[in-house]
Amino acid sequence: MEHIIDLIVQLLTSWGLSENIASFLSISGLFILLTILIYIVDVVLKKIIRATFTKIANKSKTDFDDIMLENRVPGSIAQIVPYILTYNLIPSLFNGFENGKEFCEKTILLVGIGLTIWGVRNVLNSLKIYFKTLSFLKDKPVDSYIQVFMIFVWMTGIFGTVAIITGISFFKFIAGLGTVSAIIILVFRDTILGFVASIQVSINDMVRIGDWITLEKFGADGDVIEINLATVKVQNFDNTITTIPTYALISDSFKNWRGMDESNGRRIKRSLNIRMESVKNLSQDDILKMSKIQLISDYILQRSQDIKTYNENHTIDKSLLINGRNLTNIGVFRKYMETFIEQHSAINKDMMIMVRQLQPTAQGLPIEIYAFSSDKRWKNYEFIIADIFDHMIASVNDFDLKIAESPLFPASKK
Repeated sequence: MEHIIDLIVQLLTSWGLSENIASFLSISGLFILLTILIYIVDVVLKKIIRATFTKIANKSKTDFDDIMLENRVPGSIAQIVPYILTYNLIPSLFNGFENGKEFCEKTILLVGIGLTIWGVRNVLNSLKIYFKTLSFLKDKPVDSYIQVFMIFVWMTGIFGTVAIITGISFFKFIAGLGTVSAIIILVFRDTILGFVASIQVSINDMVRIGDWITLEKFGADGDVIEINLATVKVQNFDNTITTIPTYALISDSFKNWRGMDESNGRRIKRSLNIRMESVKNLSQDDILKMSKIQLISDYILQRSQDIKTYNENHTIDKSLLINGRNLTNIGVFRKYMETFIEQHSAINKDMMIMVRQLQPTAQGLPIEIYAFSSDKRWKNYEFIIADIFDHMIASVNDFDLKIAESPLFPASKK
């Protein structure tokens, strides 16, 4: 290149131009010609590589090449050759001007850093979109890992830029950052916490995209739609979006309903409070009346016969109802509700079914239904619960029981 410049300078000086002007014109002319040449090479290579990628994409079965085309990866690849030409040819124009040559080299290196970051970004975006199409990665926090790589790329680019501008060796510059590591940790605290949390969430399989989670501290109750390096986005059931710091999934307690979705039933666990003053032993007239309830008629007849046999064998004085063994209206009611639930078409018969008493409270004696609905869809699940408790509330009076109500609204004593 220097030889060509000398020839042009000699030619121009022979035309009567001064050496300085001839040197300036020769360098400027060659710079323009090289720029045009590199531009032409860049355009041609882009068309060739893009056409090649398009041809391969049309023939291949995978979507990855199509995604790379959409994210301009072929264009980034095509820029490699023009950049190498620029780096090797342009600075050589300024061999006689050290300051100009150094400035040119630094500028080209800085442009190279920018092009590298842009190319890596296009590749990572392509990988992110492609990974999300894979079934075994759909529920993984792919965005978090891509963001981590991009942060490293940006940091490397920034450090490289500073090293080039200051003239310090890149590795010496990195080593010198140890003195300001505390500041770096402080600045990137949330990023570091988010990165660590993302790894723990993924390795421990705590949360997946699509999981229904409840995190009361942040008012989140809905499906996870995105897991990033710093945040987790939850679409609540009212269609609002709650943003949660990723590290909150590690530091705070939350409920993940995935186990329910993957199981064979959704739990029903609800109680009805009974007024304890309405609980009583059953007389023969009561037993006769309740034996007409078809669902438990056989149970009542069999149970009352067993109790009668026991009392007779032990010579129990039944002039007082409290003596010996007796059926109670609350016990018969529990058996009735248990039998009703066992025969309910929407209840999973292979899972736990139980009707139990809980600890008595000032609000009455809780009778709790514990079972699992076969249908886990929210709307249908609520309908099943309502159907069971509609019947439960309506059946209470048939067992001479009363529902405990708030003192502000006392129940009728009739």
